[in-house]
Amino acid sequence: MKRIAIVVPLLFSMLFLNGCGSGQTNEATNIDGKNQNVRKVVIGYIPTWKNMRKTIDDTDLNILTHINLSFLNPDASGAFLLNGEPICSDGASADIKYVVKKAHDKGVKVLVSLGGGTIPQCSGDWKALLQDFKRSTVVKNLKGLVDFYNLDGIDVDIEGGLLNAISEAGDYTPFIQELRAVLNPLGKLVTCATASYVGGMIPKSSIPFFDYINIMAYDNNWKSTENHATYDHAVRDMELWLSLGCPADKLVLGVPFYGYSGLVGSGGVSYKSIVEQDANAAQSDVYKDNKYNGIPTMQAKTEYAFKYGAGIMIWEISQDASGDLSLLQAIGKQLK
Repeated sequence: MKRIAIVVPLLFSMLFLNGCGSGQTNEATNIDGKNQNVRKVVIGYIPTWKNMRKTIDDTDLNILTHINLSFLNPDASGAFLLNGEPICSDGASADIKYVVKKAHDKGVKVLVSLGGGTIPQCSGDWKALLQDFKRSTVVKNLKGLVDFYNLDGIDVDIEGGLLNAISEAGDYTPFIQELRAVLNPLGKLVTCATASYVGGMIPKSSIPFFDYINIMAYDNNWKSTENHATYDHAVRDMELWLSLGCPADKLVLGVPFYGYSGLVGSGGVSYKSIVEQDANAAQSDVYKDNKYNGIPTMQAKTEYAFKYGAGIMIWEISQDASGDLSLLQAIGKQLK
């Protein structure tokens, strides 16, 4: 989910105008882009490699509406399961089922995320698997995955150069369209994560087939010492997608529960570890060499996202602090 991004050339945004159709949406959206009447979502990613049970046990599920378990990938045949265990994931089936049950008991939906910023070696070749003569096998196996774990949908987090290659081959949108055709009649969701730079954006033709589009408004200013996720970055990215004609009730603003010490892209540090050094750091976006989002910025972003979009997405939940220092609690206060 942490995207590998270098540039955000907004001058090219007009290339996508008139192509970002609304398709099916969750609620009606006002003409001016304000999105006041839609139930807001709070989507939290939980990595499969970071002790999923502990993460969900430590998380206030009264605030989250959705959990995305990241990541699962297929093998070379397009299969996701072998003998009841995920083929290419750091998580075990018992842990996934634990998260699903605990979340469902609190009315929280659970999806699994495909791909990731770096595709693991255990994964099959997504570009080959999504060609038209193999795609239906992948979709069939994803439906089986949803059924096996009692999931609420699939989140597609294919990013960067791989996304661009699949899109240029003409295989991304047909995959999403076919996946939606299978899952939507079952009441299941199809969502995605996308960057906001040319070459890292989902193709405009895929927009109508997603329920939610998570905008990765972080990891900006790549290889610089600037803050990677300012409020202005968030507004810019949301305004870009809205200007492309994408419906506000699908747009979810992604926020980071981490920062960087030094250059963006190296020296990543969790928000939790920053405020453990000094609780006052929660009220700022800078502590020593660390640049991140503190509580005031997180509240401002949440207010903006709730007003102009569908809600907030978090990468990722295990990096949060607890109690009064919690960023999730700061987000939750905006729901009241």
